[in-house]
Amino acid sequence: MDIYRELFLMQQTYGTLFSLAHKIQMRGDKFLELLTSRQYMAMIAIAHLPEDETTLNNIARKLGTTKQSVKQLITIMENKGFVHVVPSKKDKRAINVKITQTGKEVLLVVSEKGIFFLEKLFNKLSTEELETMWNLLKKLYSFDGEEQDGFEEDGHLQMDEDHSELQMKVMKEFEKRRIQTINKRNKM
Repeated sequence: MDIYRELFLMQQTYGTLFSLAHKIQMRGDKFLELLTSRQYMAMIAIAHLPEDETTLNNIARKLGTTKQSVKQLITIMENKGFVHVVPSKKDKRAINVKITQTGKEVLLVVSEKGIFFLEKLFNKLSTEELETMWNLLKKLYSFDGEEQDGFEEDGHLQMDEDHSELQMKVMKEFEKRRIQTINKRNKM
Protein backbone atom coordinates (compact mmCIF):
# COMPACT_ATOMS: atom_id res chain seq x y z
CA MET A 1 0.00 0.00 0.00
CA ASP A 2 1.38 3.39 -1.00
CA ILE A 3 0.14 5.62 1.84
CA TYR A 4 1.34 8.79 0.10
CA ARG A 5 -0.61 7.91 -3.04
CA GLU A 6 -3.77 7.31 -0.98
CA LEU A 7 -3.39 10.64 0.81
CA PHE A 8 -2.79 12.38 -2.52
CA LEU A 9 -5.94 10.77 -3.99
CA MET A 10 -8.00 11.76 -0.95
CA GLN A 11 -6.77 15.36 -1.15
CA GLN A 12 -7.48 15.56 -4.87
CA THR A 13 -10.93 14.02 -4.48
CA TYR A 14 -11.80 16.40 -1.65
CA GLY A 15 -10.57 19.42 -3.61
CA THR A 16 -12.42 18.32 -6.73
CA LEU A 17 -15.68 17.68 -4.85
CA PHE A 18 -15.42 21.08 -3.16
CA SER A 19 -14.79 23.03 -6.37
CA LEU A 20 -17.27 20.91 -8.34
CA ALA A 21 -20.06 21.63 -5.86
CA HIS A 22 -19.48 25.37 -6.24
CA LYS A 23 -19.21 25.15 -10.03
CA ILE A 24 -22.45 23.16 -10.29
CA GLN A 25 -24.21 25.63 -8.00
CA MET A 26 -23.05 28.66 -10.02
CA ARG A 27 -23.88 27.10 -13.40
CA GLY A 28 -27.19 25.81 -12.06
CA ASP A 29 -28.11 29.30 -10.81
CA LYS A 30 -27.59 30.70 -14.33
CA PHE A 31 -29.36 27.81 -16.04
CA LEU A 32 -32.42 27.74 -13.76
CA GLU A 33 -32.86 31.55 -13.78
CA LEU A 34 -36.01 31.85 -11.61
CA LEU A 35 -34.55 30.07 -8.58
CA THR A 36 -31.03 29.54 -7.34
CA SER A 37 -29.84 25.95 -7.14
CA ARG A 38 -30.17 26.07 -3.35
CA GLN A 39 -33.73 27.44 -3.56
CA TYR A 40 -34.64 24.78 -6.11
CA MET A 41 -33.25 21.98 -3.93
CA ALA A 42 -35.06 23.41 -0.88
CA MET A 43 -38.34 23.28 -2.80
CA ILE A 44 -37.58 19.72 -3.92
CA ALA A 45 -36.87 18.80 -0.28
CA ILE A 46 -40.20 20.32 0.79
CA ALA A 47 -41.97 18.41 -1.98
CA HIS A 48 -40.37 15.14 -0.77
CA LEU A 49 -41.47 15.55 2.83
CA PRO A 50 -44.97 14.74 4.12
CA GLU A 51 -46.99 17.96 4.38
CA ASP A 52 -47.02 18.01 8.18
CA GLU A 53 -43.25 17.34 8.40
CA THR A 54 -41.88 20.26 6.37
CA THR A 55 -40.06 21.78 9.34
CA LEU A 56 -36.80 23.67 9.00
CA ASN A 57 -34.99 20.79 10.72
CA ASN A 58 -36.39 18.20 8.30
CA ILE A 59 -35.62 20.35 5.25
CA ALA A 60 -32.08 20.90 6.56
CA ARG A 61 -31.67 17.14 7.09
CA LYS A 62 -32.76 16.44 3.50
CA LEU A 63 -30.30 19.02 2.18
CA GLY A 64 -27.43 18.02 4.47
CA THR A 65 -27.13 21.53 5.89
CA THR A 66 -28.02 23.53 8.99
CA LYS A 67 -31.37 24.79 10.24
CA GLN A 68 -29.97 28.35 10.18
CA SER A 69 -28.97 28.06 6.53
CA VAL A 70 -32.42 26.75 5.62
CA LYS A 71 -34.08 29.53 7.62
CA GLN A 72 -32.23 32.16 5.53
CA LEU A 73 -33.21 30.37 2.33
CA ILE A 74 -36.87 30.06 3.35
CA THR A 75 -37.01 33.75 4.33
CA ILE A 76 -35.77 34.76 0.87
CA MET A 77 -38.24 32.42 -0.85
CA GLU A 78 -41.08 33.63 1.38
CA ASN A 79 -40.30 37.24 0.42
CA LYS A 80 -40.55 36.20 -3.24
CA GLY A 81 -43.94 34.58 -2.60
CA PHE A 82 -42.75 31.04 -3.40
CA VAL A 83 -43.41 29.61 0.07
CA HIS A 84 -45.20 30.55 3.26
CA VAL A 85 -44.74 29.32 6.79
CA VAL A 86 -47.44 28.06 9.12
CA PRO A 87 -47.30 26.82 12.71
CA SER A 88 -46.65 23.09 12.98
CA LYS A 89 -49.61 21.04 14.17
CA LYS A 90 -47.22 18.46 15.65
CA ASP A 91 -44.76 20.72 17.47
CA LYS A 92 -45.72 24.11 18.91
CA ARG A 93 -42.07 25.29 18.66
CA ALA A 94 -41.74 24.46 14.95
CA ILE A 95 -43.09 25.80 11.69
CA ASN A 96 -44.00 24.01 8.49
CA VAL A 97 -43.07 25.41 5.10
CA LYS A 98 -45.67 25.24 2.35
CA ILE A 99 -45.10 25.88 -1.35
CA THR A 100 -47.51 28.55 -2.64
CA GLN A 101 -49.34 28.41 -5.97
CA THR A 102 -46.76 30.85 -7.37
CA GLY A 103 -44.04 28.57 -6.01
CA LYS A 104 -45.62 25.56 -7.72
CA GLU A 105 -45.74 27.39 -11.04
CA VAL A 106 -42.10 28.46 -10.72
CA LEU A 107 -41.12 24.94 -9.66
CA LEU A 108 -42.79 23.51 -12.75
CA VAL A 109 -40.82 25.82 -15.07
CA VAL A 110 -37.57 25.34 -13.19
CA SER A 111 -38.01 21.55 -13.06
CA GLU A 112 -38.13 21.45 -16.85
CA LYS A 113 -34.96 23.53 -17.04
CA GLY A 114 -33.47 21.38 -14.28
CA ILE A 115 -33.92 18.21 -16.33
CA PHE A 116 -31.99 19.74 -19.21
CA PHE A 117 -29.33 21.06 -16.84
CA LEU A 118 -28.86 17.54 -15.46
CA GLU A 119 -28.67 16.15 -18.99
CA LYS A 120 -25.90 18.63 -19.81
CA LEU A 121 -24.12 18.08 -16.50
CA PHE A 122 -24.03 14.28 -16.81
CA ASN A 123 -23.80 13.92 -20.60
CA LYS A 124 -20.35 12.27 -20.46
CA LEU A 125 -21.53 9.52 -18.11
CA SER A 126 -23.25 6.27 -19.00
CA THR A 127 -26.10 4.85 -16.96
CA GLU A 128 -23.68 2.41 -15.33
CA GLU A 129 -21.26 5.22 -14.46
CA LEU A 130 -24.13 7.25 -12.97
CA GLU A 131 -25.16 4.29 -10.81
CA THR A 132 -21.57 3.78 -9.65
CA MET A 133 -21.14 7.48 -8.90
CA TRP A 134 -24.40 7.65 -6.96
CA ASN A 135 -23.44 4.61 -4.88
CA LEU A 136 -19.95 6.01 -4.20
CA LEU A 137 -21.35 9.42 -3.22
CA LYS A 138 -23.85 7.82 -0.83
CA LYS A 139 -20.99 5.82 0.70
CA LEU A 140 -18.90 8.99 1.03
CA TYR A 141 -21.86 10.90 2.51
CA SER A 142 -22.06 8.39 5.35
CA PHE A 143 -18.42 8.93 6.45
CA ASP A 144 -19.71 10.10 9.85
CA GLY A 145 -22.27 7.33 10.27
CA GLU A 146 -25.20 9.45 9.06
CA GLU A 147 -26.99 8.13 5.99
CA GLN A 148 -28.30 10.54 3.39
CA ASP A 149 -32.04 11.20 3.56
CA GLY A 150 -32.36 11.19 -0.20
CA PHE A 151 -35.01 11.88 -2.79
CA GLU A 152 -35.68 8.35 -4.00
CA GLU A 153 -39.35 8.29 -3.03
CA ASP A 154 -41.99 10.19 -4.96
CA GLY A 155 -42.70 13.73 -3.91
CA HIS A 156 -45.80 14.70 -1.95
CA LEU A 157 -46.48 18.03 -3.70
CA GLN A 158 -49.97 18.25 -5.16
CA MET A 159 -50.27 20.35 -8.30
CA ASP A 160 -53.59 22.03 -9.05
CA GLU A 161 -53.51 21.02 -12.71
CA ASP A 162 -52.51 17.90 -14.62
CA HIS A 163 -49.15 18.54 -16.24
CA SER A 164 -48.66 15.04 -17.66
CA GLU A 165 -48.61 16.30 -21.26
CA LEU A 166 -45.81 18.74 -20.48
CA GLN A 167 -43.93 16.06 -18.51
CA MET A 168 -44.24 13.67 -21.44
CA LYS A 169 -42.92 16.30 -23.86
CA VAL A 170 -39.96 17.10 -21.59
CA MET A 171 -39.13 13.42 -21.08
CA LYS A 172 -39.22 12.73 -24.84
CA GLU A 173 -36.80 15.61 -25.42
CA PHE A 174 -34.59 14.38 -22.57
CA GLU A 175 -34.59 10.86 -24.03
CA LYS A 176 -33.72 12.22 -27.49
CA ARG A 177 -30.77 14.17 -26.08
CA ARG A 178 -29.49 11.19 -24.06
CA ILE A 179 -29.67 8.92 -27.13
CA GLN A 180 -27.75 11.51 -29.19
CA THR A 181 -25.11 11.72 -26.47
CA ILE A 182 -24.76 7.94 -26.25
CA ASN A 183 -24.53 7.64 -30.05
CA LYS A 184 -21.78 10.29 -30.15
CA ARG A 185 -19.89 8.51 -27.40
CA ASN A 186 -20.16 5.16 -29.22
CA LYS A 187 -18.78 6.65 -32.46
CA MET A 188 -15.61 7.82 -30.71
